[in-house]
Order: sequence, then C-alpha cells, then structure tokens
Amino acid sequence: MIRRAGRLCLALAAFAWLAAGPAEARRVQIVTSFPPSFFEPFRAAFRNRHPDITVEVVQRKTTAAVADIRTQQRQETDLFWASAPDAFELLKRARLLAPLRARPTGAPETIAGYPVNDPDGHYLGFAVSGYGLVYNPSYLAVRGLPVPRTWADLAAPAYAGHIGLTSPARSGTTHLMVEALLQSLGWERGWALWSEIGGNLATITARSFGVTAGVARGRFGIGISIDFLAETAGAEGETSRFLLPEETLFAPASIARLATSPNPKEAELFIDFVLSPEGQKLLREPRIGRLAVSPAAYGPDEAPPHLSDMSGLFNRTRFDAGLSAGRYELVNIIFDEWITFRRAEHARLWRSLQGMETALRAYPDQQAARLLTETRRALIRPPVPASELGQPERFRDLVRVPRGLAVPEAQSRIEAEIRSAIAAQAADAAVRLRQVAERLAAAGWSSADDGLAGGLP
Repeated sequence: MIRRAGRLCLALAAFAWLAAGPAEARRVQIVTSFPPSFFEPFRAAFRNRHPDITVEVVQRKTTAAVADIRTQQRQETDLFWASAPDAFELLKRARLLAPLRARPTGAPETIAGYPVNDPDGHYLGFAVSGYGLVYNPSYLAVRGLPVPRTWADLAAPAYAGHIGLTSPARSGTTHLMVEALLQSLGWERGWALWSEIGGNLATITARSFGVTAGVARGRFGIGISIDFLAETAGAEGETSRFLLPEETLFAPASIARLATSPNPKEAELFIDFVLSPEGQKLLREPRIGRLAVSPAAYGPDEAPPHLSDMSGLFNRTRFDAGLSAGRYELVNIIFDEWITFRRAEHARLWRSLQGMETALRAYPDQQAARLLTETRRALIRPPVPASELGQPERFRDLVRVPRGLAVPEAQSRIEAEIRSAIAAQAADAAVRLRQVAERLAAAGWSSADDGLAGGLP
C-alpha cells in the first residue's frame, strides 16, 4: 500500500512538471560600451561559476546606450556597464537605476577626488580608467613635433591637422573629457580651449576605436582616448603610446542595475562576481589589463597603485557628475554645432588667425592687432554664455534624437539659436581677418608666406 502510494506521488509530480512545462531558463542581459576582448573573459568566468545562467551582452556606444535606456528601448536589459560616470548619473537622475548595496572590495572612498561608488548607492565602481592622450612616436618624429604633455598643448598651432577626436555625442569617453575641462577651467575658458583644439583637428571619427586605430595607422599623430582602448590599439602593432597629461582625469568605470531589470537576482549575482576577488583579479590579466579598485587584486610582485593619492584634474576641484548630467545634451549639441559640423571652416579660421598673429610680429600694426584680438574673442566665445546656465530648466529636457526622427519643438528652437550664434561669430571673424589681410598686404605681407594661400576665409 505504501509503495503504491509512493508511485502515485511520483506520477502526480511528473504530470505536474509536464503540465507546467520545463523551468524557464535563467538569464542576464548586459548593455556595455566595452569591447569583446574585455567582456568575453568575464562572461566565460561567470558561466563557470553559474552554468545555469545565460549571459547576453549587447555592445553599444555609451551615448547610444543611454539614449536607448532613457527611451525605454532596453526593456530586456538588466545591467549597464561602462566607463563614463556622468552617463550613470544621467540615468540615476532619470530614476532608471535600481539602488544597490555596496560590496566590500577594500577600495578607497575616492580616486583623485572622485567617489569610487555613487554616494546615493545607484552604481558601483569596479575599475579605474585614466583619460589621456594616445600618440604615434614615428609620426611625430618625422614631422618634428614634440609629444604634448598637457591639454593646453593640443591648442598649439604646430599641431594643426595632426589630432583626431570622436564627437562627445558619440563617445562617453570624449564627453567626459570635454566636460572635465569645462568644469576645471570654467565654462568660458573651457570652451575657449576646446575651440582652439577643434581648430587643430584632422578628423572627427565615428567611434572611440577610430581614434586609437587612426593614430596606430598614422592617419594622424595624436588622439584623446582612454587607457584601455589605447593599450588595445598599441598591442596590435606597437606603433602607439599612451600618456597621462600632467593634469589628467582618473575616474571609476562602473556597473549598475536598471530599475526595470527583468532578472534582478541574476543581475545582482553578476555584480557580485565583478566585485569579487576573482572578478577583480581578472581585470589584471594581460588580455584585459585594467586597474582594479581592490588592492587585493595586485600580486606580491606588483605594487598596487595608491588610488587615493592619484593626481588629476579634480584634486583641487571635484568633478560634479550631477552638473554634467544636467547639461549632458547641451554640451553635445554645442560641440557638434560648433566643431563637428563646421570642422573644415573652423580649422580655416583658426589657421588664418594664427598665421596673421605670427605675421604681425614682422609687420606691426595697431589696428590689425586690435582686429585680431576681436577675431580671437569671436572664435572662443561659446554660443551659450555662462550666464544662461543659471536657467537649468531651459536645457533640462534636451535629448539625443536618433537620425530621421523629429526634434522636439523646444529643443529645435534652442539648436537653431546655437547655430545662429555660431554662424554670426564665424562670419564676424572672417570679416575681421579679411580686413587684417588687407592691412598686412599693404605693408608687404603675403598670405603665401605663412602657408595661407587659398586658405583665407
């Protein structure tokens, strides 16, 4: 009787399983800007620990990923994994990130003045990224160019046509560097420097990888990049070098769970792994080569970096990720309208100005000097003055609009105002440069003497 009852229970259990169907597979989906060479070792190691969980990775540029998440096009995504901290702050302010508990890693609270973890507990730092310059030594040597040592060096006339960059609207790395200089120098002085650097650009690449690849292949000599991208490009042909400028930016690369995560338990397990001793040591393997936040990740023959003592842009003034998030799209719009979309004209204006400033030493002229000073002011003046930043509500709802879709009416008006201001300043600069050219020519100067033939605006 007992045996018969046992067989009946087993039969009923089997029937119930067949009726319900097989158990739903466990999964976690990650959207990341990191390359496969970075995330594949993590995916494999995590699967070894949790073979019942499938890890799906969607590779997207940081700016595109943020736009997708904000417009609810990533409903299946559980985790956001990237380098740019202001992108995380933007998602946090939109209430799109879930609160996280901190994991004990032994990391310092701050790195070069920047918190390792979000103080509000919505994203956690797992690695350290250094933002700096990648350069091609052979390219520079052949052209007699020195290696730049500071961000301001990139504005030197000698580097005209030798610098590559990605638009901040396409790259979280570039956006962070643009914003970092705006904060450390101030809105007006920061944009003045970016305008001068923009005048020296050889090209604006479609992706961050294009900068490091362009330097490695000798298309241009210098690029702004992040340490791990530069190291990856250098490893291909060892034609590139990466340097951290005297005032650089160190910031944590982070991971966060989306508030809409359909698989929160699995997502939390992946975060656990990334911040575990195994995950932190994985960062130090040559195939990944990143700075882990955990001192325990460094071997006995490898001195751990003194992360809390790293020098950087924000040892004196702390980077404000909230400020960056509040004007994220405004900065992208200004950069694109001013520099990306007008690159050739922008470069021509700057080269004309710099050539005439040099000529003025040989042909002194007070009126020409005054006109050149006014020209420089026109070229460095941001189309949105600092005084307007006191009206944050005006720029709060700016969004990245995918190509082919209509721009919201209010944003369209702001973009038109920015374009109009830039066009007016460029036209004003061109008029004054022609006036200076006429005065200098009357004194015996020729534009061909300074390599400006055919290049005057």
